[in-house]
Amino acid sequence: MENILSEIRNTLKENADEQTLLSSQRFFKETTRQYGVKNPEVRKISKVYFKEIKDLSKEEIFSYCEQLLQSGYMEEAFIACHWSQNLHKKYEPSDFQLFKKWIDTYIDNWATCDTFCNHTMGMFIEKYPEYMDALKAFTQSENRWMKRAAAVSLIVPARKGAFLQDIFEIADALLMDPDDMVQKGTGWLLKTASEAHQDEVFNYLMQHKDRMPRTSLRYALEKMPAEKRAAAMQRS
Repeated sequence: MENILSEIRNTLKENADEQTLLSSQRFFKETTRQYGVKNPEVRKISKVYFKEIKDLSKEEIFSYCEQLLQSGYMEEAFIACHWSQNLHKKYEPSDFQLFKKWIDTYIDNWATCDTFCNHTMGMFIEKYPEYMDALKAFTQSENRWMKRAAAVSLIVPARKGAFLQDIFEIADALLMDPDDMVQKGTGWLLKTASEAHQDEVFNYLMQHKDRMPRTSLRYALEKMPAEKRAAAMQRS
């Protein structure tokens, strides 16, 4: 294990540059640990090294993922996200607890949260929708990234028009959250749901617009027609 992890880390260092590091940090309020490697290059590195481990068991690959997440480096976390996503056909119900642990323990910024939850967790919920209530329970966490995860794990299904009532229930639970990262995640989920269910989402927003934080509301309205955006932004 140490050999391939060392190779990955050396390759990331070789592809790092100071300008990428500086420009990337501007997108985060919190301090993040990064090498300074562009995302397309990280994805290439991920693909190269996945070929070396793809014949290992799912448990062995997940062990590599956890080691990468533990490092605290964003690029290593992205590789863990890509690898866990690659195994989506092998997901089993018991994997939910592992994925939950990863979010609660290792994820510490919006980019890693979204990369992991949009794909790995979203694919898991699509495969095992009976875990929707367990996902909704994330909304009660004290961890901001767990709460954001409850919303952003449904982004891809929402784009397909799925899980609308569950999306509204998650939005209800997060509606008054004071954290801007949670507000943006909630707004993004509602905006995505509006692509397939514009009228339903608009009606939801009109019902809650006087209580919703403006950040969530603005995000949710981004794909609405101008007249609907104006109506929803008009407070009582």
